[in-house]
Amino acid sequence: MAERIILHVGAPKTGSTYLQNVLWDNESTLRQAGFLLPGGRSAHYQAMGDLRGGLWYEPTAPWTWDRLAAVAADWPGTVIISEEMLGAATAEQCRDGLARLPAAETHVVVTGRDLWRAIPSSWQQAVRARGVGTFTSYVAGLRDGTNPAFWAHQTPLPILQRWGATLPADRRHLVTVPPAGADRDLLWTRFARALGIPAGLCRVGEPASNASLGAVETELLRRVNAALGDRLPLRVPYLRVVRRHLIRPILMQRDRRLDFGLPVELGDWVRDAARRQVAELAAFPCEVDGDLTDLVPGELRERGNPDRLSTAELLDASVQTIVDLLERLESLVETEPAVAAGNPPGRRSVPRRLGAGLRRRLTGG
Repeated sequence: MAERIILHVGAPKTGSTYLQNVLWDNESTLRQAGFLLPGGRSAHYQAMGDLRGGLWYEPTAPWTWDRLAAVAADWPGTVIISEEMLGAATAEQCRDGLARLPAAETHVVVTGRDLWRAIPSSWQQAVRARGVGTFTSYVAGLRDGTNPAFWAHQTPLPILQRWGATLPADRRHLVTVPPAGADRDLLWTRFARALGIPAGLCRVGEPASNASLGAVETELLRRVNAALGDRLPLRVPYLRVVRRHLIRPILMQRDRRLDFGLPVELGDWVRDAARRQVAELAAFPCEVDGDLTDLVPGELRERGNPDRLSTAELLDASVQTIVDLLERLESLVETEPAVAAGNPPGRRSVPRRLGAGLRRRLTGG
């Protein structure tokens, strides 16, 4: 029977991928020290989908929440479950998930990041999930209250409140993401301390390059999403085609990505919102690894705005994307000769149909 179960439940875009990389890179070392990561990385994601249901549910996925819990029950030490999309679980799903875990000392860990960096990352994530709203409209929704999902699912306090509602204060943990320029290992040091992992146990290599999109790539993808209409809906069709063949192998591989962020004139609003968060967190009983002031942005630097890109910039990116897609198609045809047989007579291929719609949107035709 597990002695402790640690649920790292997000939030997204707060260094979770980096932390998970360190965990899984040291899986064997952690196991020898009494820490189990049950299944594989996909097991945690699939169990999340089983718990949350809806679009996240994959009926053929081999791992369910109950299967993950059963493996945890057989481990005599500490079990770590890490999946940032658990942060958006409803209060009812959180209660259900906790109730289905084996009897053990359960802890919830949430990572939090300052809003100046979190908001642009959140919009990019929304676009990668088939979003069609512009960056400006996304930010406007945060300010006027028409986009409550960001505050509920990607800021630490609501997540801690949902997952930690039935837990003692000393089992609710907030890990703050250090400010830009801090020591590269500091986030891991804080996270490991929250999990009870001994200092120096895990090897921490060079952080992998941030798997993100630049301003041009995100705006191009947003327009592709809009051009799709009701084709390739979330989740499986879109992930199987767009993420697998466009986002990950092409758009994410661009070397020269234009950084983007909030306009500096919104700095006062962002800082005021951050200070309110800090005050609310200070009043919420939980363990903090880091400093709540890390959640208040420091220096505000003007960056690019994806809504102000020129047609030429988008057209250049579109042409390069088509070239990259053709190269990828060539490699797929070489490995899957049946693809070369083409489409039924009189029917345009998917790339041609989507390309025509994209050209019309870019040229205004």
